[in-house]
Amino acid sequence: MKETDNIARISVCPRCGQTYHGRPAVSRADGRTPLCPDCGTREALESIGVDGKEQEQILEAIHRCYGRG
Repeated sequence: MKETDNIARISVCPRCGQTYHGRPAVSRADGRTPLCPDCGTREALESIGVDGKEQEQILEAIHRCYGRG
């Protein structure tokens, strides 16, 4: 096991400015910019025409299911 395996990496999302940890989403805009999971979900929902209000409702439901909110 590497010495860095027990270190949590904290990142800042360039889209919303929030900190997050864990695996990032990849921006659909350029295919390489790492985003927080919520912004990744927002981009995916935007791509299928879901409006901002409904996006927030969906994210709230996800957070409830996974204990993040």
